[in-house]
Amino acid sequence: MPRSVNHVASREKRKKILKLTRGYYGSRRNVWTVAKNTWEKGLTYAYRDRKQKKRNFRALWIQRINAAARLEDLSYSKLMGLIHKAGIEINRKVLADLAMNNPEAFKAICDKVKNA
Repeated sequence: MPRSVNHVASREKRKKILKLTRGYYGSRRNVWTVAKNTWEKGLTYAYRDRKQKKRNFRALWIQRINAAARLEDLSYSKLMGLIHKAGIEINRKVLADLAMNNPEAFKAICDKVKNA
């Protein structure tokens, strides 16, 4: 008796992954084994970079706060220490946004913590 193989399902599986690799360069888009390996590696990069994205944004916020704080004659670490000492609960994301888009509010915070 001849062997029964489900060609429909295996072709669908391959088509699904080849569709996901549509924008890739060269044979990474249309050669099955290369495309599958590239797609799988892309999933690991996506998992890793979801974690790194958080680190990168925190670093960006710290740089922005530091640049704005230095205009007020403070370093980042001194400013954060004074903020915690004054009991002001504000996170780095909001502080960086104030430094970029509302410098007078950032200056008011700096003046408050300097005088406290």
